[in-house]
Amino acid sequence: MQTHTNSLIHETSPYLLQHAHNPVNWYPWGAEALQKAKDENKLILVSVGYSACHWCHVMEHESFEDEQVASIMNEHFVCIKVDREERPDIDQVYMNAVQLMTGGGGWPLNCFCLPDQRPFYGGTYFRKQDWMRLLNDLQAFFVNKPKEAEEYADRLHKGIKQSDVVGFVAEQKEYSVNTLKEIVDPWTRYFDYSDGGYNRAPKFPLPNNFQFLLRYARLAKDQASNVITRLTLDKMAYGGIYDQLGGGFARYSVDSVWLVPHFEKMLYDNGQLVSLYAEAYQYSGSLLYKNVVAETLEFIRRELTSPEGGFYSALDADSEGVEGKFYCWTRDELKGILSDDEEIFSTYYNVTEEGNWEETNILHRKEDDKVIANAHGLSEDELTVIIDRCKAKLMKVREHRVRPGLDDKILTSWNGIMLKGYIDAYRVFRVDEYLQTALTNASFLLENLKQADGSWKRNYKNGNATINAFLDDYVLVAEAFIELYQATFDEQWLAEAKAIVDYCIEHFYDQQSGMFYYTSNTDEQLITRKFELMDSVIPSSNSVLARVLLKIGTYYQQENYLELTAQMLTNISEHIKKYASSYSNWALLMLERVFPFYEVAITGSDWQIKTKELDQYYIPNKLVLGGANGTLPLLEGKMSTETKIYVCVNRTCQLPVTEVIEAVGQMKEDFPLV
Repeated sequence: MQTHTNSLIHETSPYLLQHAHNPVNWYPWGAEALQKAKDENKLILVSVGYSACHWCHVMEHESFEDEQVASIMNEHFVCIKVDREERPDIDQVYMNAVQLMTGGGGWPLNCFCLPDQRPFYGGTYFRKQDWMRLLNDLQAFFVNKPKEAEEYADRLHKGIKQSDVVGFVAEQKEYSVNTLKEIVDPWTRYFDYSDGGYNRAPKFPLPNNFQFLLRYARLAKDQASNVITRLTLDKMAYGGIYDQLGGGFARYSVDSVWLVPHFEKMLYDNGQLVSLYAEAYQYSGSLLYKNVVAETLEFIRRELTSPEGGFYSALDADSEGVEGKFYCWTRDELKGILSDDEEIFSTYYNVTEEGNWEETNILHRKEDDKVIANAHGLSEDELTVIIDRCKAKLMKVREHRVRPGLDDKILTSWNGIMLKGYIDAYRVFRVDEYLQTALTNASFLLENLKQADGSWKRNYKNGNATINAFLDDYVLVAEAFIELYQATFDEQWLAEAKAIVDYCIEHFYDQQSGMFYYTSNTDEQLITRKFELMDSVIPSSNSVLARVLLKIGTYYQQENYLELTAQMLTNISEHIKKYASSYSNWALLMLERVFPFYEVAITGSDWQIKTKELDQYYIPNKLVLGGANGTLPLLEGKMSTETKIYVCVNRTCQLPVTEVIEAVGQMKEDFPLV
């Protein structure tokens, strides 16, 4: 029997439900709580987190489950709990406020607002005694100095409104390989050439950064970008950030050598990393990368896929209240499970008696199979058999451990990322299961998240979709649908992507700036309407849309789309030079302008065979189209039963050929077969 139950009990978000029995009288964001603050002239506490957030759990246990703390919060504040993954629009506004106030941010995010929702103070994690003192001080300040509170909130509100404004740049720009070089050369100074990633700790995967560098390395023949990208991918795949038994990547590494992860596993990281490792395999032929893709997709199938074909959001870092307990092993445990194989396994994964973290071991690699096989007098095949046998035994044991918490909400944007991951893996490895999973997910999204009027919902759980989609939801699904078209030549998927683009132009576009708001003009209006411009762990919605516009505009030969994407890049181009790592998806768009798409039309009865053959080559600046009965503008007059391949650039096509090797030869670059 629960002692307390608050208004969060009716929510579907796992994060909000975690707080439903706190003694704090939490409300979800909505009219009831906001009106209560106005009616009672109370300060609003907007407390933002997410289910896999370790320090969110710590603050809940220390403060929000404490009766004494709750009594202060309930008496003086209207307390609103927000799941940042469900409501990133709210998180954007108040995270921006805290960053302006403190110079930093993070989660848990705790922002205090006047009764009209304007923030005037905030921070992240607070210890219990500090939190209680702050609550009392802010209440006293609000009561005794209301004019000062009002003035500060007014200044901060103006700062929030101006913080992400990008001016419309009228002068159109030309981009060249030298433009890209001016971006990349200073960027490479920040990399760690010993352990990969950036020269700092903690280390985040940042897959979009390395996708750009991989493509730049290929197209601009830049060896430095190739070296740092391959080094980073190798080190991550060997590190503790990668689940060496079960596949999949943790959120980030707390150290500089990828050993100790923050153990939460997020769908969006793994979706992007599947795409990156598949592409890197296409470039390099590294079997390590192929195995990472296969194991990660098996993890997604096993642990983050719903019965309907949607993808769940995350796994917690903690189990039994201990971070990483599910994933770590002592040497004695391994001896008891693996018997005669233990010594080789422990050598392979660097397991020691004393442990490498918290008196236990995070499995990680340092040497490749050849080195270890030679050291034990084995062939590489014999070593593989032993390691696979050990992994199977340990996975059986792990299945009986207390599992980390599952965040089982389904988010449209993150599903778009994972959908694209499956398609990218299918196109490289041609595993039919990957395509079937992608088609099932795409159908699930259309059936459950798309609305009759062309709008979409953001979330899905227990048969319900309750929150209007944001710009990232629309564009990440559109991006995945474009890739699904390229895998199937089913024009339904391009048509769905185009419909999304048209909806975004109608409901998100800002004529004055030439950019797109994060929220629709049909949504609830917060204290300001924000733009999402900088690429972070997920590429920004504006940069994704700009790249989608380029592809859809190219496929449909629609100038208005091409003019929009050109203007968006013009507005942002100077920012890319200053801070490339936070504009890497914009840099990819610039790369696509400098190295225009090869539009490769493959028609006739053998189009599937020829498309599969073409995908053996790493040609990052290609768009494929065709099939047996395509209707796109470029296909006009090219459809026949005889298989032909047309290589076109800027609406100019070379003579058709019948073999892929001939088509590759018509492209200006030398694209070697993997």
